[in-house]
This record gives sequence, C-alpha cells and structure tokens, in this order.
Amino acid sequence: MSTAATAATAASGGPKTVGFIGLGNMGRPMAANIAAAGFPLICFDAAGTHDRLPAGAEAANSVADIGDRCDTVLLSLPNGLIVSSVIRELIDATDRRISTVIDLSTVGPLVAADVSAALGEVGVLYTDGPVSGGVAGARARTISLMFAGPDDVFDAHRPLLESFTGNVFHVGISPGQGQTTKLINNFLSATALAATSEAMAFGVRHGLDLATMIAVVNASSGRNTATSDKFPNRVLTGTYDAGFHTALMAKDVRLYLESVTAAGGPNAIGTVMDAVWYGADQAMPGSDFSEIWKYISGL
Repeated sequence: MSTAATAATAASGGPKTVGFIGLGNMGRPMAANIAAAGFPLICFDAAGTHDRLPAGAEAANSVADIGDRCDTVLLSLPNGLIVSSVIRELIDATDRRISTVIDLSTVGPLVAADVSAALGEVGVLYTDGPVSGGVAGARARTISLMFAGPDDVFDAHRPLLESFTGNVFHVGISPGQGQTTKLINNFLSATALAATSEAMAFGVRHGLDLATMIAVVNASSGRNTATSDKFPNRVLTGTYDAGFHTALMAKDVRLYLESVTAAGGPNAIGTVMDAVWYGADQAMPGSDFSEIWKYISGL
C-alpha cells in the first residue's frame, strides 16, 4: 500500500499507527507484510523485539508503550493466559491511545468474552481475528482471517487485514465468534490428520504402499487436507515441517472441547481427539503436528 493509500485508510476511520505484539513463527511474517504494505507499524515481543523486528517497523519498549503510541493493536500470542496478561498491561498504559484490539491469537470464545469485557470498561474495543494457513501462508499472505466485530470497524480495518492475509471473512459482530470459527476449522483439521494417520496405518499393515493409498484417496471421496497436503508434503517427504507444533494443536482441540461442552453441544468425537492429541504431545514434546502419523501408526 502506498503512503497515500495508507493516509486514505486512516482518514476513513482506519488506524493511523498500528501496533503489533508477538513476533513469533506466525506474528513475525504477518507483521513484516503489514510493514511492507506501508502501514506505520510499532512492534513488541517479550522474547526480544529488536532481533525479530521486521524491516520498516519501529520497536516499542513494552506492551504499555504500544498502548500509548498506537490506535489499533494486533496480538499474535500463544495462548489465552498470555493474551489476558497483555490486555491487562494495555489497560494499565499511562497515556493510553489505543482504541481497538484485533486478536489474531487462538484463545477460544470464553477468553475472548472476558478480555472484551475488561477492555470495554476502559473504552477500548476488542475484536477477534484468528488466522489459519500456517507459517508458509503467513509469509505468502495466503492465510485466512476470521474477523468478529462491528461492521464499521471491519470496513475501516479491511485494508490493514488484507495487507497480510489472502482471505478475510467477517463471521460475526460479537467477541468470540471469530474464535469459534477458528476452533471449528482446527478441530476438523486435527480430526482429518489423526483419522488419516489411523487409516493409512491400517493399509500399511495390509501390505499397501503409503504413496499409492494417498493417491487413491485423493482421487476418491476420502480426500481431505491431510491427504492433499500434510501426507504428500510433510509425511511422505519425511520433512515433518508444517510449522505448527503438536502442542498448539492439542491446545486448540482442548479449547474446542471445552467450548463445545460449555455450549451444551455434542462432544463425543471432540473427547476422543482431545485424548489423541494430548497423548501425542506428551509422547513427542516439541514435535511438528504432522508427526501425529508417527504417534498413531507406530511406524
């Protein structure tokens, strides 16, 4: 985005200055794309901002410094506990300028509702916009974003969101609806990968070739994201480099189960998946989530 386009965005109600907190595996490439698009960007990461700072962005001294200097703040953080802690720091900022938070993290609808209420008490709007598509998608600007917030806020921030995503969906206006959509997506992804691993292990034990089975399924009705992507690109190659940790998928599946149970929905499959993914995380600490194949198959 050009300087003129950025100014036009700000004039229409969009942010004049953007803050970004969390420059990890997903956050850093997203922030880099925002800066490359020409938005004035100030970043902070508790693990070390200067070492992770994307070109074209300024470094903040703290979370509170972000709150004092930015209109809209984006969060890309590992879990709800950290998001809640950062929100408290933003609330405590001495000369708070921030008016809108867009939470790109996956924290679940319950945490989203809590932090939204806390921010609302000091006049700051919380919106959630969790993303899906992995590290490669974050670099390539192909990730999907599921935004929940008022229509006018979405419209004003759309140029910003489109600077680092390929698919922006406005899924609702209430805090947590983006989180719910993300948990649905990740639960389906987790279930497809675990079920495919079990099915492929069955075939291998009957003497079938793994690559051949994947090819057959991809030309048939069993095709899913595990057979079309994870197995051909991560498992068959032996790279196991999807860029998303087993621990994070286990966290997301548990968030799904807790949220479904709280809503009184059916949770039989969620209960099984929770046990499978937490078992895999315990057995393979630090693993890529595509390595669930090793855990389930025993091969």
